[in-house]
Amino acid sequence: MPRYRISVEYDGGPFVGRQRQDTGPSIQAALEDAVFAFTGERVHVQGAGRTDAGVHARGQVAHFDLAAEKPTDEVRGAINFHLKPHPIVVPIVERAAPGFHARFSATWRRYRYRILNRRAPAALDRGQVWHVPVPLDTAAMVEAAAVLVGHHDFNSFRSVACQSKTSIKTLDVLSVQRDGEEIDIEVDLELDVGRIKFPVGVVLRARAWQHEPAVKCASAECDSGESVAILSHVIGS
Repeated sequence: MPRYRISVEYDGGPFVGRQRQDTGPSIQAALEDAVFAFTGERVHVQGAGRTDAGVHARGQVAHFDLAAEKPTDEVRGAINFHLKPHPIVVPIVERAAPGFHARFSATWRRYRYRILNRRAPAALDRGQVWHVPVPLDTAAMVEAAAVLVGHHDFNSFRSVACQSKTSIKTLDVLSVQRDGEEIDIEVDLELDVGRIKFPVGVVLRARAWQHEPAVKCASAECDSGESVAILSHVIGS
């Protein structure tokens, strides 16, 4: 059976997450329904990772198998046609290399948190940024982020549902940059360490109005407890 590797972009606002769930519409269900609409086959669309409700993606990798080979341009066009009116697009469809698996072949993941740090909420970017009206100390956040970068045991950051065999992971990048009223936090890591908002919550606890040293926040108790709009990239090898 030919296997197809796809890259998926979506606005996660209307969905309960990437994975199919009984509680509401999901990215996986929409993709599988689109494939069924043009092939008549009920396929399993395997993603490289999960996302929570409201998380957006620019390059999340997935794969599925078809009974017979079809041209990749035809597959891409048909999937995008049948995905309407969902805010989901599949810009890339390729024949997968032998042995490729979207989840197990994934080598790293990138997440981007956009924080709007001003008194007034967002209008044009509503649902795309996390509005934090209290002034944030960017320098303290940079200091806190540096503590977490590297090869560490992230067991305290793992969720109960985490399926990874080990909590020892490499956090390659945890960068904090301010551009006017927006603060961007980018996270690159080899594989999931549970819920990625936990280390971002650590960074956000290093705020000027809390008067806490940045290093003090390098612990599992520093989760912000807030929801956040994430720009997620999941890359497969």
